[in-house]
Amino acid sequence: MATYRAFEVTGAQNFKLVDRELTAPLPGQVRLRVEACGVCHSDVLAVEGLREDPSSPLVPGHEIVGVIDAVGPGVKAWRVGERVGVGFLGGHCGECQFCRRGDFVNCLDQPQTGTTVDGGYAEVAYARASGLVRIPEGMSSVEAAPLLCAGLTTFTALRQINARPGALVAVQGIGGLGHLGLQYASKLGFRVAAIARGADKAALAAELGAQHYIDSSVDDPGAALRKLGGAAAIIATAASGASMTPLIPGLAPRGRMVVVGAAPDPISVQTTDLIFGTRTVSGSLTGSSIDNEDNLEFSLAGGVHPMNEVLPMADAPKAYTHMLSGQARFRVVLEMV
Repeated sequence: MATYRAFEVTGAQNFKLVDRELTAPLPGQVRLRVEACGVCHSDVLAVEGLREDPSSPLVPGHEIVGVIDAVGPGVKAWRVGERVGVGFLGGHCGECQFCRRGDFVNCLDQPQTGTTVDGGYAEVAYARASGLVRIPEGMSSVEAAPLLCAGLTTFTALRQINARPGALVAVQGIGGLGHLGLQYASKLGFRVAAIARGADKAALAAELGAQHYIDSSVDDPGAALRKLGGAAAIIATAASGASMTPLIPGLAPRGRMVVVGAAPDPISVQTTDLIFGTRTVSGSLTGSSIDNEDNLEFSLAGGVHPMNEVLPMADAPKAYTHMLSGQARFRVVLEMV
């Protein structure tokens, strides 16, 4: 096969299905035959023209699972035929000051898959070897794809908190991130509170592992958390700074709110809520490729499953529009068929 099909975007939501020339991977890279690619809200950076040069064609998609069919010069740890994944962080450089200190997530020379380099809305993808994630046996490519970003994001956030087993941990939002966050929090042994708008999500929250449900359209979520004894941690997944603000007073002393939902509006914080109680608000950005392998192994062993709607790769523009509408329940995955 001399060419492969890919969906390129230019400008805002201008999708075009093209044939691209199949090339050999560069030094330090591998080439994948894509089997599945998740459609994530972060794809708006590419599709809506929010990158540095939206006039330059780019292939979106950063929840990629595929099989290696070629390895570039200098690649030693990966072989043709291995099934691997690639997440949003496309592989650390290993040379910058953050890499030298082992902080690979904050690498200064790391591509963002599907945003600064081509992603997975295609039959073929290319990736740095340092960004590859081994997919465990027993996990399908469709199942693995959303876990590479949405799963890793919430799993990493929960691993950062200093909370004992049985402590109250709240997950705000029951969507693409939150429905996984509830499962991880429950499987990690925390007492879990789900926070969302409307009573209709209470039953689903319980199925996903929540012992408590807070309807933020009826109750002040911070006050509700205090009635439960205060949250050792809150994982904020809803893309709304205004909805995160009232959560902070619900933290227990030394509690921490970890923000993973990228919102267009700011979070407002009362200084006294931070000082009295020594509380913390912080952000978290996915994780490294080896963290992702831990995430997949934990998900497989613990029974953490994304709720997916699956469409063929040929329907990528439709899948993106469906994701953006907020009607998807809860992840959209493109499958190569």
